Amino acid sequence: MIEQDRITAFINSLDRGNAEFLDELEREAKAGEVPIIRKDTQALLKFLLSMNKPKNILEVGCAIGFSALLMGYYSNPDTRITTIEKFEKRIPIARDNFNKYDPDNKITLLEGDATEILKTLSPGYDFIFMDAAKGQYINFLPDCLRILNKGGLLVSDNVLQDGDVIESRFAVTRRDRTIHARMREYLYELKHNDALNTVILTVGDGMALSLKL
Repeated sequence: MIEQDRITAFINSLDRGNAEFLDELEREAKAGEVPIIRKDTQALLKFLLSMNKPKNILEVGCAIGFSALLMGYYSNPDTRITTIEKFEKRIPIARDNFNKYDPDNKITLLEGDATEILKTLSPGYDFIFMDAAKGQYINFLPDCLRILNKGGLLVSDNVLQDGDVIESRFAVTRRDRTIHARMREYLYELKHNDALNTVILTVGDGMALSLKL
């Protein structure tokens, strides 16, 4: 069997790239060791945005704003994006990037803990991108489902934890066992919740696509 990393590298080699400012942001992020979404994750996001044409997007986990800017650039002009970030050192960088690269003010940044902020949001989102602390996904889920429209899409990133999710809890380091258990619980809930139709893909570090029925 061909090694998965080689397949991914080949597929990524075919990619046309993004808008120049996004490619530059990606280079800066990698140089500063700031985690951003991978190339194949970017490609899938752009495809989903083109297919679904969401009007109201929520992102849980902003970092320096790369994925919010990517979604803003590759979505319709009237699309609005709300993104949540609590890491104080990254918030000013994200705001600076939005000031420079979001001329139409499509993106709104909410500062603070997503667990608390999600409770304050009203229903009406048709696309939610989950890319925050993996151990908190299961806690974010009830409010995400509450505010997601019927027919809306919940996209959860990094759900395979570099392969650790398939391992026994005793095979992962003790410090990672809580995150490991919570992610397995999250994936089980996505697949068994009667309000969702979910597919789990091996794109990037694993992506779950959940359609609200």
